[in-house]
Amino acid sequence: MSQDHRLTETITLSQAKRLITALAAEQSLLLLSPPGIGKSDIVRQAAAEAGLPCRSLLGTQIAPEDVSGIPRIVGERSVFCPPRILLPEDSGPFCLFLDELPACAPDVQKAFYSLLLERRLGEFPLPPGTWVVAAGNRAEDRALVRTISSALVNRVFVLEVKVDFKEWMTWAKSQGVRSDILAFLTFMPSALQRNVPREPVPFSTPRAWATLSRALDLADRHGITDSASRRALAFGRVSGEDAAIFAATTEARLEQLHGADVYVRNPDEICGESSARWLIIHAIRLAVRDDLLGELTPDEVNHFLRTIPQEFCFAVLTDLVHKWGALGADPAMFDLLREVTGL
Repeated sequence: MSQDHRLTETITLSQAKRLITALAAEQSLLLLSPPGIGKSDIVRQAAAEAGLPCRSLLGTQIAPEDVSGIPRIVGERSVFCPPRILLPEDSGPFCLFLDELPACAPDVQKAFYSLLLERRLGEFPLPPGTWVVAAGNRAEDRALVRTISSALVNRVFVLEVKVDFKEWMTWAKSQGVRSDILAFLTFMPSALQRNVPREPVPFSTPRAWATLSRALDLADRHGITDSASRRALAFGRVSGEDAAIFAATTEARLEQLHGADVYVRNPDEICGESSARWLIIHAIRLAVRDDLLGELTPDEVNHFLRTIPQEFCFAVLTDLVHKWGALGADPAMFDLLREVTGL
């Protein structure tokens, strides 16, 4: 399934969960998203809340006969015996979760056709009320994804899912994710989900941050609190730039970090040691670069640029003059800066 030049509509995990609950007993759903945002968890949560056992098949580890079943002779006819995980002996409904469906080989995808459209395995129908939900990554995520056949696409509702920062923060607080990670992500929300890198290196996802939190808790529990170990864990799980800034903020003991927009609206909040101030300036630069500053008035933008020290002003403006201009910065200020600095 080509991902180029498509018009798509994305939904959050909570929206996907509501659609699963409402539709999955009659309609087959395929959730697509970047890696590590929590698709599998949301399917299992929805099933648990509906009182349905969740049975999972992993697309990269199944063969066609794992779907269609093994033939046996009954009288003078062959009968296909479906696998127990897809059609358990218990006749009650369940949630059938087909994880990593886009990673299935073409012959495995073909074996799913009648299951996805007609809710049956050969001559055996699924128990009434059974959910059928699939999930996987998109082609652009470079995560072992094969071309999805048009026949399969036409048998499911394809729902593109995105991570929502506020939703994830609410979930993370309920799951005990560390306060230093929550503070850092409030400071740099764009670090929650990064694009998949071309090289096989760690990169930031909601799953990666939750796992890092757990690893740091385990290290603390065993008395491993030195900065070298903590930095090694951070660089081993999230994107390098994010790991470096996270480590620097924790080493500087910046416990009350705010979002970049808060510092733009209240430049007096940029305080602390020099290294801490430069971290905040760097976060503001990234927020401007990535268009993540939110709703600011021109007065707020110009007050910030006129209030911060000159070296900070140059730092936030370098290579970003047009971005600040779009936010409402005073053209007269740019003229002066261009004359003095050549920005």
